[in-house]
Amino acid sequence: MIRTFNGSCHCGAVRLRCDIDLAQPTSRCNCSMCTKTRLWKTMAQPGSFAFVQGEDAVAAYRFGGHRVEHRFCMRCGVKLGGHGAKGEHFPQDFDVVSIACLDDMSDDVKAGLRVEYQDGRHDDWAHAPVPVPPL
Repeated sequence: MIRTFNGSCHCGAVRLRCDIDLAQPTSRCNCSMCTKTRLWKTMAQPGSFAFVQGEDAVAAYRFGGHRVEHRFCMRCGVKLGGHGAKGEHFPQDFDVVSIACLDDMSDDVKAGLRVEYQDGRHDDWAHAPVPVPPL
């Protein structure tokens, strides 16, 4: 089921709108950026992601292979999600949105979202990371 959601950063300088397919899994990645920012993300439907306010307050950061543009508010620092371009690892351009930034997604909807894990640390997007045994 596709629904439109509105989101923002903490200070409200940046506002966004996107369509999310709630039947599709959300994801958590173990790369250094997603781990440190505790990013829980979902894909925006192609062509649906838009900044509706404050795009001038959005900064971008790329690292590693520079394939993904990690977006955040340069005023409050909240990570909004990211953008990736079609390439070796990605079959099409895409936008991802931080679940935490979706202001009108209820806790009940969040609780029902399926989560998949990605092994970004090893650039192996086709497989979940191998669990690390506890010490």
